[in-house]
Amino acid sequence: MARIGVLTMSDGRDFVAAQIADFCADAEKAVVAALQREGHEVVVAPAPITTNELATSAARRVADARPDLTVFHYPVWAFPHFTMLAAASTSGALLLLGSIDPVQPGMVGLLAGAGALDQIGRVHSRAWGDIHDAAVIDRVLTQVRAATAVNGLRGSTFGRFGGRPMGMYTAVADPDQWISIFGVDVEEIDQWEIVRRSEAVPESRVKHAIGWLEKHCAGVHYDGGALTPETLGRQVRSYYAVRELIEEWNLDFSGIKGQPELTNHFVTMDLTEAFLNDPYDWDGPKPTHVTATEADMDGALTMQICKLIGGGVPVLFADVRHYHADRDVWDLCNSGQHATWYARRSDDFAENLSAVHLYPEVFFFPAGGAAVHHLAAAGECTFARLTRQNHRYRMQVIRGAFEEYDDATNEALMRQSTFEWPHAFARLRVDATSFLSQFGANHIHAIPGEHVETLRAVCQQLGIDYRGMGDAA
Repeated sequence: MARIGVLTMSDGRDFVAAQIADFCADAEKAVVAALQREGHEVVVAPAPITTNELATSAARRVADARPDLTVFHYPVWAFPHFTMLAAASTSGALLLLGSIDPVQPGMVGLLAGAGALDQIGRVHSRAWGDIHDAAVIDRVLTQVRAATAVNGLRGSTFGRFGGRPMGMYTAVADPDQWISIFGVDVEEIDQWEIVRRSEAVPESRVKHAIGWLEKHCAGVHYDGGALTPETLGRQVRSYYAVRELIEEWNLDFSGIKGQPELTNHFVTMDLTEAFLNDPYDWDGPKPTHVTATEADMDGALTMQICKLIGGGVPVLFADVRHYHADRDVWDLCNSGQHATWYARRSDDFAENLSAVHLYPEVFFFPAGGAAVHHLAAAGECTFARLTRQNHRYRMQVIRGAFEEYDDATNEALMRQSTFEWPHAFARLRVDATSFLSQFGANHIHAIPGEHVETLRAVCQQLGIDYRGMGDAA
């Protein structure tokens, strides 16, 4: 649910304003009712804006409610300086909504106000038409979803466990830039805290978690070396240690370096990352907590934005591991990162885990532990990644879908890369040459469903560049 402010702009001539007052009131009621039907809280200015004094005082009153999005509503011709004064007293995302009526020139009022805002560089979006029209309310709701996500970032904290992994420049961002553009602070936490605190996790919690995994997963494939009850228990302890640190530091989303210190000498973070991103664990349902492997800051930030526009749904993180040219399909695969929810996308954790195997970790990670193996269920997705070009942020967005094949084909394709890790076979609606020539990172992220226009709106509200690829351009 979002909080939305509504100010209806009107004519500054008192004799005209009086004549159109009822018309404005009815139009405003329709807008408010439409937003409330969608489950949103609406804060309405006490009266239509008919004077410069009202433009300022009413906007301040609405702004005091801290709306996610403020709507300037134009059912009639409105004096443009009312828009400018109200905007000066309004912070956050701004949408100008105009009626199209042959008698009352709301469209003229919208364009006059919008043009004035353009002249001073005030970012805003526009929608027009009958609020009862599905296309119109959808355009409005796109801005609502985007504003809710942007507002959700402001004042949040990212927990960065460790530092730059294996020399990855694309995994490291400037905290000054983050707080300036996104309103996100970065808390640096040493990975030693995970090791240190894991020792204090009660054995009863470890046994409960392992028993739950052995019961519900398709298989826990102990090999007496990399994967043993001891190394799996160490992963469970690590999970609880990170949960404790998240609570202690009030972290909204996180990233764990892992390599090479933990993966060489302690245990992999695969289980921790997978279940933090899941909407459940062995203790029951819980909110998802975005956690990026390799402490990928821009990856985690992309995931957090996608989570906020998706209402808390798990967001996928993966390497762009391999391109099967004969199928025009990408294998998105990375150690441990996919939430197990993606195995079936079910509200029933047991259904998801029935397709999850815990395999012994591979030679890259001599400390051992379980690799969390599964194949992402088929379905439409939106793929995205925040990247930087010449220090300027952009969001690269692609439409696509996950695919599944028969069991033999699935296994054969997964065994061409690292079978033990989670996989997602993605058909991206952009040609491979364009993708490989332009994409600005080795990590990519996905959220189920169609979210291209919402991500475009997020970029506009944040003041960063939108870079759609393929049919998302």
